[in-house]
Amino acid sequence: MFIVTGASGKLGRKIVENLLLHVPAASIGVSVRDPSKVADISARGVRVRQGDYNDAESLRHAWAGARNLLMISSNAAATGGNPLEQHATAIRVAGEVGVERIFYTSQVSSAEASHFPPGRDHAATEKMLAESGLAWTSMRHGFYAESALMLNARGFDAGRLEGPEDGKVAWATHDDLAAADAALLAGTEVIDGPTPPLTGGEALDLAALAKLAGDILGKPILRSIVREEIMEAKARAAGVPEGSIAVMLGYYRAARAGEFEVVDPTLARILQRAPETIRTFLTSKL
Repeated sequence: MFIVTGASGKLGRKIVENLLLHVPAASIGVSVRDPSKVADISARGVRVRQGDYNDAESLRHAWAGARNLLMISSNAAATGGNPLEQHATAIRVAGEVGVERIFYTSQVSSAEASHFPPGRDHAATEKMLAESGLAWTSMRHGFYAESALMLNARGFDAGRLEGPEDGKVAWATHDDLAAADAALLAGTEVIDGPTPPLTGGEALDLAALAKLAGDILGKPILRSIVREEIMEAKARAAGVPEGSIAVMLGYYRAARAGEFEVVDPTLARILQRAPETIRTFLTSKL
């Protein structure tokens, strides 16, 4: 059985929708904290069971019969939780229930010395997977194109993107990454360990993103450089949680260091088509 965790989330739901194009619904199970949120998936013949990374027993039940498990990375850090503790529990339970291969949603910044805090967590999780004795594939996603919109929505409206010095980012959409993840889970090809970067076809810094958004919106959008300490002080004064501030500043530092700039053909190869461009994505959203 193919098991997908986090199927009520944006990425997980899209992965299930794409997996249904590859395998029968009866061979798919999903693991979610609240099954009521995926009643539509259940109606399509997919097995739905409650499972929580904080509850090993619930995972044993939710993952019973699993052959391939797609483990979506935890976002517990956003609310003060410990994603690595959750990942360790999930990997241990996967071994106990006989999972043959774990597929993990990682990121291109995965490295012990990454400037981006989630990148360090991804690297630690990949180390756990390597030491687990299980076969594993870590899908190193490009930075989500949705984040380009969320991080800069106010700036697009105001006509000014403010932030510290940055670097190029090879944005990739949830739709494309979910399609690739589902294909790998279904076995269209086998990649052991980390995948090459799963990225879009071009990398843009914020200055280029501002120009692109300005072309789409038909108004000038400026790129304004501000010092890190100023942005940090403004965020703290606005009540932004310390963890979120660390991720925000880490993004700029990692971008400057080139952690997100690699453009790789692997996503296009798996999809058998060109990934959606950031221009097309923003045009549909702005």
